[in-house]
Amino acid sequence: MEIRQLHYFMAVCEEMHFTKAAENIGVSQPTLSQQIRALEDELQMPLFDRIGKKIRLTEAGELLLRNAAAIMDTLQNVKDSIADLRHIQGGTIKVGIMPSDLDYRITRLVVDFHRDFPQVKLTVIASIDILRQVLESEVDIGVGTNVPQTEHIVSIPLCTEEYVLTVSAKHPLAGRTSIGIEELKDVPMIMYPEGFMGRELVEEAVRPHGFRLQSILETSSATSIINLVREGLGATVQPYPLIRQMNDPALHTIRIHGGAPCRNLSIIYRSDRYLGQAAKVFMERIQDYFQPRG
Repeated sequence: MEIRQLHYFMAVCEEMHFTKAAENIGVSQPTLSQQIRALEDELQMPLFDRIGKKIRLTEAGELLLRNAAAIMDTLQNVKDSIADLRHIQGGTIKVGIMPSDLDYRITRLVVDFHRDFPQVKLTVIASIDILRQVLESEVDIGVGTNVPQTEHIVSIPLCTEEYVLTVSAKHPLAGRTSIGIEELKDVPMIMYPEGFMGRELVEEAVRPHGFRLQSILETSSATSIINLVREGLGATVQPYPLIRQMNDPALHTIRIHGGAPCRNLSIIYRSDRYLGQAAKVFMERIQDYFQPRG
């Protein structure tokens, strides 16, 4: 069984069509069919049921597909580890992080890392679906919220951050230093849309008190939320360290008592994924950044 044959097999599984699969991987359809037949001959089992112009996986085909993905992942890890031995100062890192933290918090971290490791290509991706991206290997590591450690995911705790009510300096509540969570019921809010982690954490906190947020404006952009709050159109509930980092005199934070929402930040990565030296150093930098010593 050759790696090339597994690659061809997975291409057919993705399209369930020999001609389309051949076009995707840049070979002729007869060549693709020949390699699949050779694989079936070696295994002495058909991998596809051919019903007219349609195909579907046999039981043997389904078994091979489940294991082929793991084999290809292992092969990629081997290639990455060997490349890392040759270029310990080089390589690439893809990091998934929540949009608000990317916009306002990690610029200094990225700048310092690039200055120290200019040959490393660092790609930072704003995402609200970090766990899925890590599981599907779209990113090497992620900084996620409330992600438990599982068989497939390694989760390194970073910190716990409390949410605060944030208003403009001219807001009617700007004179307050604290507010009861029940009082949030009557505060017009500017928030992320439903389904966003930052929104759901707050909704989960207020739900036991018998209400939902009074959301009057919604946007997926952290920058837009802050700009709209600064203009006095409404309030928002955001992590306190995020607002503190902005150091904006036009914004005022109000502590929430009686059950303030919190988020637990963690570094996450796949337990079976090879992480090069550059990625390990970047993770150490993230830990130092969110867990300052002294």
